[in-house]
Amino acid sequence: MSALAKLLGQKEQLLARLEAGPGANERAEIQALLAKIDTALKLLGSRSAPGAEPTD
Repeated sequence: MSALAKLLGQKEQLLARLEAGPGANERAEIQALLAKIDTALKLLGSRSAPGAEPTD
C-alpha cells in the first residue's frame, strides 16, 4: 500500500469519527491528527509534481 493510500485511508477513518459526534477532547485530538495528515498529503503532492504548487 502506498503512503498516499494509507494517509487517505486514515483521513477517511478520522472524518467518520468526527461525524459520530465525539467529545471535545477527542474532537481536538482528531482535528490535530487530520492537520498532520493534510500536511503529509501536501508534502507528498509536492514531491510527485515537481514545480507544481500545492492547492487547498
